[in-house]
Amino acid sequence: MQTKTLYEKLNIPLWLVTISVMLPTVFSMLASSSVNVAIPYIAGQFGSTRDEANWVITSYMIAHAFMLPITGWLENKFSRRDLLKVISIIFAVGSVICFLAPSLNILIVGRIIQGIGGGPFMPLSQAILMQIFPKRLQATAMGIFGIGVMVSAIIGPAVGGFLVEHLCWEWIFIINIPVVIMSVVMIHCNVMNSSLRQKVGGFDVVGFSALILWLLPMQTVLDKGAQYGWFDCTWICWLSGFSVCAMVFFIVWELEYKNAITDFRIFKDWNFCLGTILGSGVNMLAYMTLSVLPGFVQSLMGYNAELAGLSLAFRAVSCVIFMVVVSKLCEFIDNRIIAGIGYVLLLVSTFSFTQLNLQVSFAYFALPNIILGAGIMFAFIPITKLALATVQKEKLAVAAGLHSLSKCVVTAFTISITNALIIAFSQVHQNYLIGNLSVLNQPFISRLASLSAKLSNFLPQAVALKKANGILYHNLLAQAKLMSYVDVFAIFSLICLIFIPLCFLLKNKVE
Repeated sequence: MQTKTLYEKLNIPLWLVTISVMLPTVFSMLASSSVNVAIPYIAGQFGSTRDEANWVITSYMIAHAFMLPITGWLENKFSRRDLLKVISIIFAVGSVICFLAPSLNILIVGRIIQGIGGGPFMPLSQAILMQIFPKRLQATAMGIFGIGVMVSAIIGPAVGGFLVEHLCWEWIFIINIPVVIMSVVMIHCNVMNSSLRQKVGGFDVVGFSALILWLLPMQTVLDKGAQYGWFDCTWICWLSGFSVCAMVFFIVWELEYKNAITDFRIFKDWNFCLGTILGSGVNMLAYMTLSVLPGFVQSLMGYNAELAGLSLAFRAVSCVIFMVVVSKLCEFIDNRIIAGIGYVLLLVSTFSFTQLNLQVSFAYFALPNIILGAGIMFAFIPITKLALATVQKEKLAVAAGLHSLSKCVVTAFTISITNALIIAFSQVHQNYLIGNLSVLNQPFISRLASLSAKLSNFLPQAVALKKANGILYHNLLAQAKLMSYVDVFAIFSLICLIFIPLCFLLKNKVE
């Protein structure tokens, strides 16, 4: 391998290069999830609604997604080392703007700049690791990459919760600045330019515009759909149709235009196409639980931001441990079998969450999250390795960008649809359960009388009866919401079951 030989000649160890490219990648992924728990504090400080403050998350995701498919073009147009340094500085500038933001609008602008800088890190680091590691160690490379991407996203809420509870939400952005300075120095000293650069033409303005016109309306629909009743709302219907048309135009244009910013023909590669689908499935399950579990413990069990984040910490520890195990196993065992085992573990973990109730302890979340972390590593490492192993080396950055874009779009859909399902299922269960709060239901009458009698020791009888009714109705709402969470976990368990046999359709032998 030419790139590896270059590093060997310059006596630069692989671990130093790995740290240099993964450090900014880790913090760009932290930036995507650590802010989630700070939204109520940001909304309170700027006097905005939670829906308005959610654009702090959405704006980063959109800008991040815009940059993924053009990473390959940027790497070919500019030198790899200079590109990494420039996007690091852009990410730092965005962090400074977020830290100093005097209003919500300026904060959103800062997040967009952060997303522009942070977007290319993931595909670039993935491509670099695949190029510099020898073939026998590519599973290890993807394990390191998986830890950087998955673990940083998982511990993001815990880190954000700690900073919010003990310092202030601005610290979520302050910590990025010294890390970026260190990253720029390390990249300059340790990362070499690729010898596989291809000549590219001018920037594809039409294609990039179509990409924006696809992703921006799509994210708006996903964010606002539940609030406005989805397709019962006229402007949601129009915006959805516009987004679909822009997506089709973008794909067709990129296939036909000579100087396209990305290459959809890479999807002709069977392993890349199926590996992207399976990899998106891993992301879907990882981020579904990452979104749903904090919401469950905060809304139904009264956890604060720090505890909600810590409830996921078991998964991060599991990911780190099983990265080492799976990386070694991939050298000796059919990678498709390992991926299948990963999806089985994801199935077991996801299905175990269907047993949730309102009396579970903090420790209850340990075992399912440990199994989930193991499943993520067992599935992510071999699938990512096989998906990119058959791609030509000069197209690795382009392929990694498309691979990341696909997972980003699937993740956005998953989070939005999951939240919508929880709301819809909760209403359905509420409609079924409300019949139990009837004078014809003897257990309800007995419980109401008992509770009313206890409250009448402190309140007038009429007030006590009203309070008792309110408490029982509140319990009904909590039970309906609990059942909706259980339904969502059951649905994703079924999806896991469907994905298991698909792992064995990958081609394991790489020429």
